[in-house]
Amino acid sequence: MAYPEQCEVCPVNRESKLVRLGERAESADFVIALAGNPNVGKSTVFNNLTGLRQHTGNWPGKTVTRAEGAFSYDGANYKVVDLPGTYSLMSTSTDEEVARDFILFGRPDACVIVIDATRVERNLNLVLQVLEITDKAVVCVNLVDEAERKGITIDDRSLARELGVPVVLAAARTGRGMPELLRSIRDVVTGALVCKPRRGWTEDRKVKQAVDELAKQIAAEIPGLPNVRWVALRLLAGDQRIIDALKSGELKTLTSGGGDGKRGVRREEGAAS
Repeated sequence: MAYPEQCEVCPVNRESKLVRLGERAESADFVIALAGNPNVGKSTVFNNLTGLRQHTGNWPGKTVTRAEGAFSYDGANYKVVDLPGTYSLMSTSTDEEVARDFILFGRPDACVIVIDATRVERNLNLVLQVLEITDKAVVCVNLVDEAERKGITIDDRSLARELGVPVVLAAARTGRGMPELLRSIRDVVTGALVCKPRRGWTEDRKVKQAVDELAKQIAAEIPGLPNVRWVALRLLAGDQRIIDALKSGELKTLTSGGGDGKRGVRREEGAAS
């Protein structure tokens, strides 16, 4: 892994106008969530983007740790939040709950989902769950060098077409694919690229109708709640964690950008609106 003092003219910096800002994320224009299964090289992607080796901090009220860093690209500053590695967002563990709540209620401008090129099928479970929550996502297929050594070839174009979001092949340890990842992140957060993620439940007319009706009731009860349709879907699925959060009033506390999200680090006018 190369860092700024070691690699001022490396291809990632030269081609993509990347400036690694380390921990300096106070004036971020965009917030990026970094999600993925454990051991997929997510932290290596984080380090490559930010120039940090490791920087952790406690989530409020949690024992789980996160990493935060920043980078500048094409005139905009980005804050990167490296979420706990998790196999699912179905809230059976604290790690899963923390990752899910940030993506769901922290309102990141985009979510980069890092998956292992040698275990794509296994990792797609998390990808599909994240795509149920957010329209703005990029899939980073990391460890393609290891996959190639095993004779595995990833058809990124077909995968992108099936998922409805950009797919980037990468080997973060060597910087391979990082310029393409940066361009995809920029295009998604600025709206230059409009994602159309595949969502299985929308294909069922009866489920869609039930979600629509319940979402209207939730929105009336909790105005401003982010991702209200996903909350409705999880309630219909019997997600006990969401049911308890609704009954206790916890969901109402998330309408101002809860989950330790970006509202406190982004533009000043955001806090005043």
